[in-house]
Amino acid sequence: MNILVIIEDSRGSMHRMSKEAIVGAQKMGGSITALVIGENADSISNELSSYNIEKTLLVKHELVSSYNADGYKEVVSKVVMDTHPDIIIIGHTYQTRDFVPLVSAKLDIPFIPDIIAMDGAMYTKQVLNSKLNALISSSQEIIILSFQSACFSEEDIIEGSSVSENFNIDLEPSIIRSKSDKPFQESAAEVDLESSELIVSVGRGIEKEENISIAFDLAKEIGAEVSASRPVVDAGWLPSFRQVGSSGSTVSPKLYFSLGVSGAIQHVVGMKGSKNILAINKDPDAPIFEIADYAVIGDALEIVPQLIEALKNS
Repeated sequence: MNILVIIEDSRGSMHRMSKEAIVGAQKMGGSITALVIGENADSISNELSSYNIEKTLLVKHELVSSYNADGYKEVVSKVVMDTHPDIIIIGHTYQTRDFVPLVSAKLDIPFIPDIIAMDGAMYTKQVLNSKLNALISSSQEIIILSFQSACFSEEDIIEGSSVSENFNIDLEPSIIRSKSDKPFQESAAEVDLESSELIVSVGRGIEKEENISIAFDLAKEIGAEVSASRPVVDAGWLPSFRQVGSSGSTVSPKLYFSLGVSGAIQHVVGMKGSKNILAINKDPDAPIFEIADYAVIGDALEIVPQLIEALKNS
């Protein structure tokens, strides 16, 4: 089986979810080829050289030096037609959602997105607001798969060696009909929740908009990003690019610090891959405590300021 893994550039380094995609490919077995596109292809290739993959293809054409959906569609399509993989794997990021459907349509290849598990050729994804799991298979000769964040752990990458080679491609300027911001993100606010190792998340238990400042104060002390549950976003207290859950980002930080988050299933599906979950909530029966590694029953508005003060004095 030949597997093509599309690698995403995250500010000059390999995106965390691309590493998880490599783990998924290694678990499938077969021959793995990685594809890196853009001006940072060489540096990312150096990262890949220590992994157990067959080879890395580098595309450094000036029209795709930075991300744009039209250019990436053409590059990936040409690579697929030239290398004939059986499976194409990619992490389920905003960039993936932007251009991979274009590849799927151009090549008439089925795209199964946002997979949470696999068993042989059977793939599981969540549907109906994450209330049900759907089992999906395909009879097509080639398919595209994107894996949800934390479906695999980057720590499970099998090390080895890989060679790299340039993949030369002819692209006409006329194919570029749109331009994306650099780097590609959901928002110009430069918040990249999916790559964050530390996240402080706020829920309706924070009570009112003015109290959200304590989350930002805590995040500043520990070097974290701030996220929110859907009720906080729906109330207009924080913008939508900070939302975690089935209708927001899917994250898997080393520490997820939740303040007043109840733990509804729609939120949990977006953060259940966190390595450690510390939850503060006044309600001892809050569902978040069922998945928390560390549970504090109490008022975040009283506890967090004391924690911030202790951190400042440490």
